[in-house]
Amino acid sequence: MLRRAHRPPYALVPGYVQEGEERGGGDGGRVPVLGEPMTTRIEQQHGLDAITPYTPGKPIEELQKEYAWQEVIELSLNENPLGTSPKALAAIEKALSRLNRYPDAQSYHLRRALAERFEVKPEQLIVGNGADGIILQTCMAYLDEDSEVIVSHSSFPIYDMFTQAMRATLIKTPLKNYGLDMEAMAGTINDRTKIIFVCNPNNPTGTIVTADEVGVFMEQVPDHVLVVFDEAYHELVASDKYPDTLKYIRQGQSNVMVLRTFSKVYGMAGIRLGYGIAMPETLAPLNRVREPFGVNRLAQAAGVAALEDEEFLKKSVATNHEGRLFLYREFERLGLPYVESHTNFIMVEIGPQAATIQQRLLERGIIVRPCAGYDLPNHLRITIGSPSQNARLIEALEDTLKSGVSSHVGKETRFFPKNLASHQSIRQEILEVKKR
Repeated sequence: MLRRAHRPPYALVPGYVQEGEERGGGDGGRVPVLGEPMTTRIEQQHGLDAITPYTPGKPIEELQKEYAWQEVIELSLNENPLGTSPKALAAIEKALSRLNRYPDAQSYHLRRALAERFEVKPEQLIVGNGADGIILQTCMAYLDEDSEVIVSHSSFPIYDMFTQAMRATLIKTPLKNYGLDMEAMAGTINDRTKIIFVCNPNNPTGTIVTADEVGVFMEQVPDHVLVVFDEAYHELVASDKYPDTLKYIRQGQSNVMVLRTFSKVYGMAGIRLGYGIAMPETLAPLNRVREPFGVNRLAQAAGVAALEDEEFLKKSVATNHEGRLFLYREFERLGLPYVESHTNFIMVEIGPQAATIQQRLLERGIIVRPCAGYDLPNHLRITIGSPSQNARLIEALEDTLKSGVSSHVGKETRFFPKNLASHQSIRQEILEVKKR
């Protein structure tokens, strides 16, 4: 006896078609069975194909299986080699028992703690799911098809992505000596310019824009342009030439925003926590588009605790400075030019064989960042790790170069810094950090 195939009650609704059956209506279409590949007739936003997705790389666990590594040294994402602030970890553990409750939508306690730290008002702060989240909110709040955004070549690619997602026009200025050319940025401003992103220190080059350069630049920026200073690595900068951009906000200037993060010196990259500082009227449009519970309970608790962990902050800064000095010496010994860095990474010029050397290091369990995606195909960006990680990196890099994979660096390339005078100043910075 034949049984009729079971059909759900809603099969009686006009137009319902069972999986695998013909749709009817003359279009000859067949409803795909669950799991079959599908194509959509829903049109995506115009211009979305032009966006290059951000690709941080494969998960370490997947790479471990692929290469059968016994040990992995991750030096591609600019993470803190010391781990996470112990006070932040303790706060996270304490907050675990309340995960059934929604987090504070306003991040009240964290904003108050940040306001006290930076001598601003709580209403001048916005907290986000990483600084990336605030960049997205800024673009959503201020950009449309008639807007232009100015960024530098070879800078943080998130600016490009979110600008294009809002269908605004992206204007790129060239680098100058591996740094942002503020004069070129100022010269590109017009009536359509809405936002200028200034990555300082710049990622991936590690260079800074000085206080003098920022001062001259800001005098040329009209009131209708929002200048976003992305200062993810600001705690690691020891140079006395680095600008205090918060002074513009303390003075009541409404076309300035400063972005910072807990990912680097506090070792909280995995929990996603960043913040922006600006005048309340500048932040108001962002608050209209932000997620109501976008910053989770654990992140908020960890952020408040991390701000109180001065010991971990000082240790992170000192370890980074010492590692930077070690890598400078070793790169010079190996004949590899590098760009003087004010961050927890160093960009090294390898030459046309950069991709090959990056792959050889990967095969040995050492992950570094190729810079081809930043329009710097001859360079690698290398995170400053722990002393043992840095030593392993240099050992593997030297073995690779000796094995016949030449760096082929051009003679015209210069070292930055060019001599030990810069190293002496860094040594002094390390001593001063240890005394604090």
